[in-house]
Amino acid sequence: MVASSSSLKLQDLIQEIREAKTQAQEREVIQKECAHIRASFRDGDPLHRHRQLAKLLYVHMLGYPAHFGQMECLKLIASPRFTDKRVGYLGAMLLLDERQDAHLLITNSIKNDLSQGIQAVQGLALCTLSATGSAEMCRDLATEVEKLLLQPSAYVRKKAVLTAVHMIRKVPELSNIFLPPCAQLLHEHHHGVLLGTITLITELCERSPAALKHFRKMVPQLVHILRTLVTTGYSTEHSISGVGDPFLQVQILRLLRILGRNHEESSETMNDLLAQVATNTDTSRNAGHAVLFETVLTIMDIRSAAGLRVLAVNILGRFLLNSDRNIRYVALTSLLRLVQSDHSAVQRHRPTVVECLREPDGSLSRRALELSLALVNSSNVRAMTQELQGFLESCPPDLQADCASGILLAAERFAPTKRWHIDTTLRVLMTAGTHVRDDAVANLTQLIGGAQELHAYSVHRLYSALAEDISQQPLVQVAAWCIGEYGDLLLEGSCEETEPLQVEEEEVLALLERVLQSHMSLPATRGYALTALMKLSTRLRGDNNRIRQVVSIYGSCLDVELQQRAVEYNTLFRKYDHMRAAILEKIPLVERGGSQADEEAKESKETAQLSEAAPVPTEPQASKLLDLLDLLDGPSGDAQHPPPLDPTPGGALIHLLNLPCAPPPPGCKLHQRPHLIHSVTSILSNALHPMGARLIFIE
Repeated sequence: MVASSSSLKLQDLIQEIREAKTQAQEREVIQKECAHIRASFRDGDPLHRHRQLAKLLYVHMLGYPAHFGQMECLKLIASPRFTDKRVGYLGAMLLLDERQDAHLLITNSIKNDLSQGIQAVQGLALCTLSATGSAEMCRDLATEVEKLLLQPSAYVRKKAVLTAVHMIRKVPELSNIFLPPCAQLLHEHHHGVLLGTITLITELCERSPAALKHFRKMVPQLVHILRTLVTTGYSTEHSISGVGDPFLQVQILRLLRILGRNHEESSETMNDLLAQVATNTDTSRNAGHAVLFETVLTIMDIRSAAGLRVLAVNILGRFLLNSDRNIRYVALTSLLRLVQSDHSAVQRHRPTVVECLREPDGSLSRRALELSLALVNSSNVRAMTQELQGFLESCPPDLQADCASGILLAAERFAPTKRWHIDTTLRVLMTAGTHVRDDAVANLTQLIGGAQELHAYSVHRLYSALAEDISQQPLVQVAAWCIGEYGDLLLEGSCEETEPLQVEEEEVLALLERVLQSHMSLPATRGYALTALMKLSTRLRGDNNRIRQVVSIYGSCLDVELQQRAVEYNTLFRKYDHMRAAILEKIPLVERGGSQADEEAKESKETAQLSEAAPVPTEPQASKLLDLLDLLDGPSGDAQHPPPLDPTPGGALIHLLNLPCAPPPPGCKLHQRPHLIHSVTSILSNALHPMGARLIFIE
């Protein structure tokens, strides 16, 4: 294909571009033609300028640069010929915007064309101003547009109204200029002018409190217009699927929603009309659904009657039964917004919402999940949790985290009994343990620790679950903690809440060792299992050699946390075995404060709880500990207890053991053995805190 040597006509250029076989051939044709267009612009040919610019605009729409034609647009706009103006204004809308300073040069041309009596030229100028008008242009030409709002020609009035909408969005301060004409424009019978006027009033009310107060007086007139549309229709040509002018109905409903918001009188005026629209609109077509949806939004946003709000919720409930997925999604989203203000009305559609959980569409099932979680309360928590747990077992992976967290939060808030709460949490951990929130383990351990009557039941349930599956890390961590704390109850085999389970010591140790050796176990999980083994050393009746052997093996582990923990536990076996039973006692429940006062007292409460973590040693035991640390002075070997002073580096340890909290005298050897303080406090912190928390002593 060979391009002609002279400039092509527009039709010929389009044909050659379409006939190009490759992108390179297309670029060659366009580059050659752009060179001819530039040459024509330099020659200043006034007769063919609009033809050359028309070709350049086509090239611009294909994505090629056409900025060199901007000044030619200005020349064509200033031309007295209509054919030139038409192409010039079209070029200005495509090639000019606020980023180019050249667009300001057409302000005078637009002003002159708006003053002319030629409707076609005025329409071109208004279209360009509404498309590319900057804030400066809007300020300069607002008066000219305001005059055209009341022109005899409906064509010009419609263009002027749309231009006024653009001006209000650009410069909200211009609202006062367009307030007076809007009252007259509401009496229009031309569909385009009336629709544009409603849009203009909506923009004014959203941006100006004065305009909002002004147009609230016109609510009866708007109600009359909408009632006419519902009963008789506007005209046959504007009806869609039997719904009279749905676009105009939707715009009026949006305006009524703004006018009736937080205003009792306006809301009362439109209540009957909204009920009429909600009951008489045909819902067999999508146009009717659009009108009904806007009606529902309006009812919920104004101060409507209680019965009308129930009607709106029922409409959304019918939307949930629609076969169109988009309509169901809109209904779920709207009900989610209403569930806080109209919970009882939304609650009636709970079965339908639960059915939407099984939707194959991911966006629908996510919205249904959010709404289902919002509908859970104390009266339906058992049924809803059962439905949600069934959904959790088969839901997509991207929804498992939200579903699991939602079930746990609902159970924590509305649990009827502690046993039900524990069972629900365990089922979630067994189903989607890897997707739960980070605090799920701490919450469940605290729940179990606070339910003393359920300790035996919990340890039996967790042992059985751990024996079946060790892949769910949060479940394994809770099970290891529970076995370590209440392993003696597990070995007794008596539990009234469940069937008796006979467990041997070797089986428990083997299960914890399997957790330690599993490649699926995280370092934190191994820490739980190692601590559980250490706790069991005081709860088992047999020999502890197997536990000591496992602990010693992990003394050379590559993980620093596990290695330190194992070394400290091994030290507890070798040097402080007579204290092991007291140190590894069951830890007390750490209560969580809910009020601000509780939060402020959190640090003091935690300190007190740590002080009570180990049994209070007797005086001989205290002397033995001080003897181990080589802290006794004097020939009698008695500990020195000077008067109380400010805390010092050794006071934290002594306070932890419930010994007198006083600094040692200058002659005491405590200051000379800081490494002993660090070693013993590390051991105690590991024993008291199975989840790895450590006490920090600042020397």
